[in-house]
Amino acid sequence: MNTNIKLTPPTTTRILIAFTFLTSLLLAQTPTFDLVITHGHIIDGTGSPWYSGDLGIRDGKIAAIGNLAAAPRKRTIDAAGKVVAPGFIDMLGQSELTILVDPRLPSKIYQGITSEITGEGNSIAPLNDAILQSDHAGYEHYKITPDWRTFRQYFARLEKQGMGINLASYVGATQVRRMVLGEDDVQPTPAQLDEMKTLVRNAMKDGAAGVSTALEYAPAPYAKTEELIALATEAGKAGGIYSTHMRNESDSVLEAIDEALRIGREAHIPVEIWHIKVAGKANWGRMPEVVAKINAARAAGADVTADTYAYTAWYNDFSAFVPPWAHNGGDAKLIERLKDPVTREKIRKDMLTPSKDSHNEDWDNEWQEIPGPDAIMIGAVENPALLSLQGKRLSEIAKLWNKDPMDALFTFLIEDPSTGQAHPHPRAYGTFPRILAKYVREEKVLTLEDAIRKFSALPAQRMRLTDRGVLKAGMWADVVIFDPATVHDRATFDNPNQFSEGMDYVLVNGVPVIDEGKMTGALPGKVLRGAGYIP
Repeated sequence: MNTNIKLTPPTTTRILIAFTFLTSLLLAQTPTFDLVITHGHIIDGTGSPWYSGDLGIRDGKIAAIGNLAAAPRKRTIDAAGKVVAPGFIDMLGQSELTILVDPRLPSKIYQGITSEITGEGNSIAPLNDAILQSDHAGYEHYKITPDWRTFRQYFARLEKQGMGINLASYVGATQVRRMVLGEDDVQPTPAQLDEMKTLVRNAMKDGAAGVSTALEYAPAPYAKTEELIALATEAGKAGGIYSTHMRNESDSVLEAIDEALRIGREAHIPVEIWHIKVAGKANWGRMPEVVAKINAARAAGADVTADTYAYTAWYNDFSAFVPPWAHNGGDAKLIERLKDPVTREKIRKDMLTPSKDSHNEDWDNEWQEIPGPDAIMIGAVENPALLSLQGKRLSEIAKLWNKDPMDALFTFLIEDPSTGQAHPHPRAYGTFPRILAKYVREEKVLTLEDAIRKFSALPAQRMRLTDRGVLKAGMWADVVIFDPATVHDRATFDNPNQFSEGMDYVLVNGVPVIDEGKMTGALPGKVLRGAGYIP
């Protein structure tokens, strides 16, 4: 008996038809992607080499990575010859007010920035009537009505208006000090310190990412280390981190690092040192000491990291040159002191004396750090009568006014105690593309994969953003697409208000905010709340 069964052509046809029908049925049941990015070189943010693949996005998140050629989708972006990478995370942006003026934040998205952490010492909240009065000129400049008092209220305002990027914020130790102690050079009583700690706790419950300090700028220098430990402890309990613009970045930079490490150790909190540098010509060449000290601390178990600048000059208010004691009581008191000949001469003497002021206190004497008045450019002014001086060097203004440079600076402070934003530092427009162009492409001191890691996975890890910073299924689809051979910054110190070029696509939570190199106006950003957030 022949048990072999030979399929006749009709049977074969029926099997093929059945198989085709089954495939179609399975594809029909596969959810459609909102967007598939094809043919790109995927650099996933981990530091691994690039690989080929398609990236499928659905409902704002990365749904799949692989060969998605047959997958249904609403839109395809062909990234052939381009890099596909995680969106960049700005570890210290300062857009908390400008995001209320133009929520698209074009200066950021044209760099590929999809998330920003803000709040350096001063923060957008908490607020009280005294602070609102003191900062009135700044709100007027931006034409903003501050209708919030807490982070919870501020974040709600952001969510109501929409925003082009994701945003998180620290609660500033300076802000907390101003809430309770004002602008004076005083120390808190135990009851006042408890009030300050409560403000930090409440901010963490509202979603703050941690507590921050900017210890060179009054009234922050009046705070002793113990005060900062107490505030950082509250943030640490809520899963936050401590980030600092240190007390000194020049002669006493190593001692300032010691203070940051002590705060982290005693408050049981991770430490991030912002824009670390060694300022002043006498300190040039000391950066290896700084790096070695931080590496030694990490080797000993300290959870400390640092980030640095992509530029050779910083951006400060003129008043930062003046010793801390002269700020006691706030801007109005500073102006009074500058108008008084005896006190003005005392301020001048301190600025001409390295490191120590007339109160015999250490301070970061920035006047001593500059090569000369040619190195100081007037970045922005508030007083309309001084607008013609914006963008000029202090040496030019001194000559114009027939004064020595220090007197010209004092006069400028008296005439324009506030600052505008018309002539910012070029970092606001160019940092990330500058690193890609200068340090990756031209100088080759970083590989492209390592640069992307420093822009994405590393800051996400530091900020405990567990669902952002790398390209893998399940993560929010913050994505950039660019040509590494052409991306570049355009902002300069003389002409800073120029958008970077080369970002073909920038997606925030799966929605293009840059599409074929042009801003879309979409506002898909989210508030990134810290680990201590309580709804």
